[in-house]
Amino acid sequence: MLSYRHAFHAGNHADVLKHLILVGLMRYLAQKDKAYWFIDTHAGAGAYGLDAGYATQNAEHESGIARLWNQPDLPPALADYVGQIRALNPSGNLTLYPGSPYLAAKLVRDQDRMRLFELHPTDVDLLGKTFPDAGGKIIVTRGDGFAGLKALLPPPSRRALVLIDPSYEDKADYQNVVHALTDSLERFATGIYAIWYPLLQRQEAQRLSERFKRMKEVEWLDATLSIHTPSRDGFGMHGSGMFIVNPPWKLAETLRECLPYLAKTLGEDGGGSFTLLESGAENQVPGQAKREPMKTEARTPLRPRRKTT
Repeated sequence: MLSYRHAFHAGNHADVLKHLILVGLMRYLAQKDKAYWFIDTHAGAGAYGLDAGYATQNAEHESGIARLWNQPDLPPALADYVGQIRALNPSGNLTLYPGSPYLAAKLVRDQDRMRLFELHPTDVDLLGKTFPDAGGKIIVTRGDGFAGLKALLPPPSRRALVLIDPSYEDKADYQNVVHALTDSLERFATGIYAIWYPLLQRQEAQRLSERFKRMKEVEWLDATLSIHTPSRDGFGMHGSGMFIVNPPWKLAETLRECLPYLAKTLGEDGGGSFTLLESGAENQVPGQAKREPMKTEARTPLRPRRKTT
């Protein structure tokens, strides 16, 4: 929706989960010299000021990245992620937070390519100004990322990370992400797909990851982070999830270390919790993979994953 501006939520708990995983996925892809593409279907504005403008209205970063800023005992993957944010704030004060495209641009290599879609006219203009001289390496397109994705898959390099994270303020997005993932896997089955989704009392949100899990012959990892228990009135986002298709085999191990830390550090009033589920015989049966949050460990044991390209 054109009314949505991510600046209101920059650096919150959902960004922490999303960008922790994004950094990990890009580190994995960079282990091979062969080029890869990073495709962002809902790219936003690039970077966000935290000390002025929209971000100050709710100051959501104070319950997100700010709680990790001076922690001395971060797990290695979290330390890597926070280090990327520190690089954007050389003074040591947390005043800027990167959107996914800005963060990705710091991690891609010369041989890699970025394709960024944004529909909001103001945000896409800001995004274009963030990457004014990128040439063919980074291309910013004003348009529907769901539609644009079809033209890009499979990429010439046959390696890609696709980030899909709409606002979901438009209820149609719940259906759109399912269609986009289904279509993308038909076009490019070996790509890595990372889909962000909110944890809400709304039925569409509660059923979304279950719809993903019904896909046949798909390896996936589903990670959620809740910072408080759902409100009694049913309003508000109490957490978020990342559903990753074709995840690197070590990602589960990394998240087993990081999610308990995040639940404890970002949780409010003792309500911090997480789930970590992966594809497997019992989880692929429709209706079997319940997402009841646990406070200290993943609900089901996670098997070592096979390597992906």
